[in-house]
Amino acid sequence: MSSETQTSHSPAIDSRRLLADLKALARIGATAAGGVSRPAYSDADIAAREAVRDLMRDAGLEVRVDAGGNTFGSMRGRMDAPPIVIGSHTDTVPDGGRFDGALGVLAAMEVARTLRDRGETITHPLEVVDFQNEEGGLIGSKIVSGRFTADALSLVATSGRTIGDGIRRLGGDPEHLERAVRRPGSIAAYVELHIEQGMIIERAGAQIGVVEGLVAIRYWDVTFEGVASHAGTTAMTDRRDALLAAARFVDAVNTVVTSTPGRHVGTVGKLAVFPGGANVIPGKVVLTLELRDQFDDVIETLFERIEREAKRVANGTGTRVTMIPTLRNAPSPTDPRVREAVARAAEDLGLKTHAMVSGAGHDAQNMAAIGPAGMVFVPSVNGISHSPAEQTEDQDVINGANVLLGAVLRLDATL
Repeated sequence: MSSETQTSHSPAIDSRRLLADLKALARIGATAAGGVSRPAYSDADIAAREAVRDLMRDAGLEVRVDAGGNTFGSMRGRMDAPPIVIGSHTDTVPDGGRFDGALGVLAAMEVARTLRDRGETITHPLEVVDFQNEEGGLIGSKIVSGRFTADALSLVATSGRTIGDGIRRLGGDPEHLERAVRRPGSIAAYVELHIEQGMIIERAGAQIGVVEGLVAIRYWDVTFEGVASHAGTTAMTDRRDALLAAARFVDAVNTVVTSTPGRHVGTVGKLAVFPGGANVIPGKVVLTLELRDQFDDVIETLFERIEREAKRVANGTGTRVTMIPTLRNAPSPTDPRVREAVARAAEDLGLKTHAMVSGAGHDAQNMAAIGPAGMVFVPSVNGISHSPAEQTEDQDVINGANVLLGAVLRLDATL
C-alpha cells in the first residue's frame, strides 16, 4: 500500500524526502563496488554523523553528543515525561550496504519531521538517536545502558583507532562515560526500524516483521598450537599440524550445530595461520567461534559439546587447544507493548506482519535494559546484507517508516 492511499487516520511520512536522504547518506563512504564503508571512527563515519546532525538542526531538534559519542536530537513533548527514543546507527562494516542502520536513523528523522510538518506535538518528548560503533559490538548503546566496561576502551576498532580515541573523535568523553548512562525507567520506550538481513519476512509473504526478541551472541578466540616444521623433510606421521586440527575443528562446529534441533547458528568466520609459509607446516592457528541463539542455556550446551570436540581434535593431531571467551551479549525479549504498537500500526496500513526473532544483534537489546524496547523489520532482497548487494525496495522503506510513525503515536497515547 502506498503512502498516498493510506487511511486518513494514518499520517504518512514524506517518502520522497526519506528516499533522497538515504541516497545522499550513501554517498558518504561510497565504494567502487557500489557499497558503503563507514567503519566506526573513520573519516567517513565522522562525516555521516555530522550530516545527520545537520538534518536534526534543520528539523528544529535540539542536538547533543553524549559522553559516549552518541548523537541525539530531541523534540519537546507536551509533558515533562520520559522520552520515546527512536533511531539506529550510521556506521557500517567495510564495503557494506546503504540500508543497514542508516534506514533506522533516517526514518526516525523523518518521523520527527513529519510531526513538525503537521504542527503536532506529542505528549512525550521524542529523541532521535544515532548510536556509535554498532557494528563493533553495540558500543554506543552499551555505554548508554551501563553495560560497557572501561577496560574495552583500549580495544581497536576496524578503522584502526581504539574505542577511547574514537569516542574523542566523535566529541565524547571516554574519561566520564558515566555521564552518558541512563537509568532504568528514564525512557518511555525505544523503537528501532531495521532491515531484516534475512529472508524470513519474504518467505512468510509479509511486509513487516514484528520482532519478538534478539538473540544472545557469544564469541571465543580459539588457538591450536602444534609444531612448525619443514614441509619437505617432516614425515606425515611425525607432524603436529595446527591447520589440520583447525580444519577438523571447523567441521566439528558445523556438525554439532546442525545436529542439534533449533534456530541457533554457529560460525567460524576468521582464521589466521602461522608462520604462513607455503613450505612450512603450520605451527599455530588462531580462529574465531561465534554462537547465537535466543537462549543462553542453549549456547552453553552447544559450547560444551564443541569444547569436547576441540579437545578430541587436539588429542588426535598432537596439538594443544585453548578457547578464550571474548564477547557475551545477552538475549533480549522485546516488550509486548511495543510489539502490539508495531503490529497495530502495520494493521492500520493494511500490511501483513510476521512475528520473528532477530538473528542479528541490535542496539535495541541494550536499550531494553532501561525501558520498553522493540523493533520493526522490513524485508531485505534475497536476504543479503553487509554487502554492496544489500537492497530494500523503496515501498518497503516507506512501509517501515510509516509503521515506525504509527507505533510512536500509539505508544505516546498508551504509555
